[in-house]
Amino acid sequence: MKFSLFLLCFHAATLFVTAHRSALNDYQRSKGLELVHMNNGGVKQEIQSEIQVCAKQCSDLLDCRSFVYNWKSQSCRLLPWTQNSANVLLQRNVQYDLYQKKDYIRDCVVGNGNTYRGTVSKTKSGRTCQRWRLKFPHDHKFSPIHWPDLEENYCRNPDSDPEGPWCYTTDKNIRHQYCGIKKCEDAVCLTCNGEDYRGSVDRTESGKECQRWDLQTPHAHPYKPEKYPDKSLDDNYCRNPDSSERPWCYTTDPNVEKEFCRITKCKKQRLSNIEITSTCFKERGEGYRGKANTTTSGIPCQRWDSQTPQSHRFLPEKYPCKGLDENYCRNPDGSEAPWCFTTLPGMRMAYCFQIKRCKDDVLEPDCYHGNGELYSGRVSKTRKGIKCRRWEEKRNDLELSLDQPYLVPLEENYCRNPDRDSHGPWCYTMDPNTPFDYCAIKPCEGEKC
Repeated sequence: MKFSLFLLCFHAATLFVTAHRSALNDYQRSKGLELVHMNNGGVKQEIQSEIQVCAKQCSDLLDCRSFVYNWKSQSCRLLPWTQNSANVLLQRNVQYDLYQKKDYIRDCVVGNGNTYRGTVSKTKSGRTCQRWRLKFPHDHKFSPIHWPDLEENYCRNPDSDPEGPWCYTTDKNIRHQYCGIKKCEDAVCLTCNGEDYRGSVDRTESGKECQRWDLQTPHAHPYKPEKYPDKSLDDNYCRNPDSSERPWCYTTDPNVEKEFCRITKCKKQRLSNIEITSTCFKERGEGYRGKANTTTSGIPCQRWDSQTPQSHRFLPEKYPCKGLDENYCRNPDGSEAPWCFTTLPGMRMAYCFQIKRCKDDVLEPDCYHGNGELYSGRVSKTRKGIKCRRWEEKRNDLELSLDQPYLVPLEENYCRNPDRDSHGPWCYTMDPNTPFDYCAIKPCEGEKC
């Protein structure tokens, strides 16, 4: 009786947590993109529905791998392909956002990889995989008829092998081998405190699934992706938007707000894209390593390895790349300038503005109004740090897609918004795997996000 009651309570708790899980968690979102098949066959009819319903419908269908959502008409189109499918192209379309099932497009595996649906078709040693539908050179029981996910000769894990995805090989002397696809926690390693981590881990270290950053349930939070474009708060992947000691996420468990994520650390630990200075500071001063140790008004700074009189989380051993030596002014949390905790009990912290800004420093990127269609600044990198492509290289493609003239000249490779995209300024990129991306420029203060 007690055991039955325990099972009942366990299932009730499981259903409670599952009820707070969004169907969108299974998808990777790409703003302003759609998939176009060269012969356009098999496209599902557009459905008038909420996005959560579209995601659920696609998840329930074996032949649905992605969908595009039109926010203006509140409708979606279910698709049987992804960007990795044959004869399929990614195409910019500001009317749509593209949602693709993660299992089909990520290049790493979760757990033992039994849900992996990618297109790797060689083993770890470089041998070509045998097609699953063939019985030569190796006979086997895994028929695509009974295992419909066994496509082509792609690596799969139909028997839940703990070593991960594998395949039969085309070498008659070697029956099968593992494919060596990395686990997501190992695929992109962690540098320093992981503020620049852009991997695809979406589980906490205790195994809880992460909540999407663009949702406010089950936990309401301030980290909306549109307010922090430079933090890459994509889908429900672990990130570090608040300079915590390592990446974390909100969870889909209503009883646990957030947890850290388990991600392998890089062998070499170093700050990326931050210039080290000692006599002045650049941008926000995150690279300042000088010896100023008083505040602007001359109050002595507290040592970073001390917890008195101010108790704090910035312990040098937890932030090895932040230069938290002695009691020197530093900027470990991305504030506007170097600062320190003070030795006065009644004053927690203060800035060190007596440190001058370097003469050759570039000013902070400016903001944009409305949708940024009038933005004329000189930012030329995307929110993911990818260098922008010169507009003249894609001018023909762009003009074909515009239904009205652009308002600001398309100069150099500067971020612009010629098609009045509601997500703000963007650019074509130099990365062949990322046709375009939005830029890390924030809306001006007081503008709606």
